[in-house]
Amino acid sequence: MQVYVYRSSRKSDTYIYLAKKDDFELIPEPLRQVFGNPEFALEFELTPQRTLAQEDPRAVLANLRERGFHLQMPAENDRPM
Repeated sequence: MQVYVYRSSRKSDTYIYLAKKDDFELIPEPLRQVFGNPEFALEFELTPQRTLAQEDPRAVLANLRERGFHLQMPAENDRPM
């Protein structure tokens, strides 16, 4: 599946993957407001076997098929307070 990735203009290390380029209609309005203006980052072919740096490709594909988008947020800080 061809995917289109956009970075958040408001939240660092936050990305939205879309199944259709520039198709932001399926993203809930509250998420759009927090995410800010989407900035196009990249486009690539996603398969279940492809390795992604921070995401499980099967989960991304499932979200794209079910919702039309996948939200990638930064990993939690693992250091103790």
